[in-house]
Amino acid sequence: MSSPHDSSIPPGSTDWTTTPVTADLLRGALDVERTEHGVLPHRLPARARAQCADGQLAMAESQPSGVRVVFRTRATAVELDALRTKVAYQGALPRPDGVYDLLVDGRLAGQAGVTGGNVLMVDMATGSADTRPGPVGTVRFRGLPDRVKDVEIWLPYNEITQLIALRTDAPVEPVPDAGRSVWLHHGSSISHGSDAASSTTTWPALAASLGGVELINLGLGGSALLDAFTARALRDTPADLISVKIGINLVNTDLMRLRAFTPAVHGFLDTIREGHPTTPVLVVSPILCPIHEDTPGPSAPDFSSLAEGRLQFRAMGDPAEQARGKLTLTVIRDELARIVKQRAADDANLHYLDGRDLYGEADFAELPLPDQLHPDAATHRRIGERFAALAFAAGGPFAAERV
Repeated sequence: MSSPHDSSIPPGSTDWTTTPVTADLLRGALDVERTEHGVLPHRLPARARAQCADGQLAMAESQPSGVRVVFRTRATAVELDALRTKVAYQGALPRPDGVYDLLVDGRLAGQAGVTGGNVLMVDMATGSADTRPGPVGTVRFRGLPDRVKDVEIWLPYNEITQLIALRTDAPVEPVPDAGRSVWLHHGSSISHGSDAASSTTTWPALAASLGGVELINLGLGGSALLDAFTARALRDTPADLISVKIGINLVNTDLMRLRAFTPAVHGFLDTIREGHPTTPVLVVSPILCPIHEDTPGPSAPDFSSLAEGRLQFRAMGDPAEQARGKLTLTVIRDELARIVKQRAADDANLHYLDGRDLYGEADFAELPLPDQLHPDAATHRRIGERFAALAFAAGGPFAAERV
């Protein structure tokens, strides 16, 4: 869509009001760190971050999927200075720039990107990474309606974003709590955003919009691994609705066997229940992923595809290893369904959703996974619409009468 911004307008042509970006202007973040440049939103609290030195998790949780700057103003011009860190893969085509979505009173009113920034160059062959520094950039939106309105700037889900300064041509104030239910979701890179068009079109953001709820997205690319510190973050975060999407990362990292998986799921759910004893909790199994339906992990890049400038993945395990406890998506779905059925006998607010109801064989035939693991933008929309219909509609586990 067209964007109400014009980067050709010189910044000095407007009488700006500068407002510090503080926690009361941010939604979707569990922590805010002050850096030498500005503030960095985090999606895991400091205690959780201190308990894991994994670089993949550190990158994922500081990419602000679902995090937005929210304020009330009658400003017609808005600028946001930001220092991004963009991920690139050695030998592959450049990944698309992150998109800032501007919402006015809940409706998409513009999109823009930011220039400059750092580049985190990852070598998939060796696992090494190198950060190449760059300058701060500015996102500009012009031509907003000249009236009091609620403005949301959704930050790119795929770029670490340090917020430097917010400028407007009229004062801003925090938006009061509207009393909407808060949906707390945890999942893998598919929930994080993978290849969605922008942050408001990741499947959780679309489902939240359709369900009329406030989203806190703890989709952590490559890091939905039943970590105890993530369970404690879910436990300690106020929420009216909780969902956990479990499976694909456990297979593609080849992290554990069935013997460890079952008690780990129980422990994860036990921890959530310590802080949310009666909150509706929905356990979601993996969507269809043919390379791992019956073949264990790990996943690995197909280097022949990298040579062609694109990234594809393949399963490296042996299907016969299922008999020795290796996990596949089929094994995980069966076990999750069994666990939830067992626990639901004493927990009426615990529910199960088969991920293939969100994306199954017919969907794969129509909308295949471009890299064999992640959905594209059209598939995000389909998954979001289906989740909303299954979870938030009357009779669903997140229906208004249950909250």
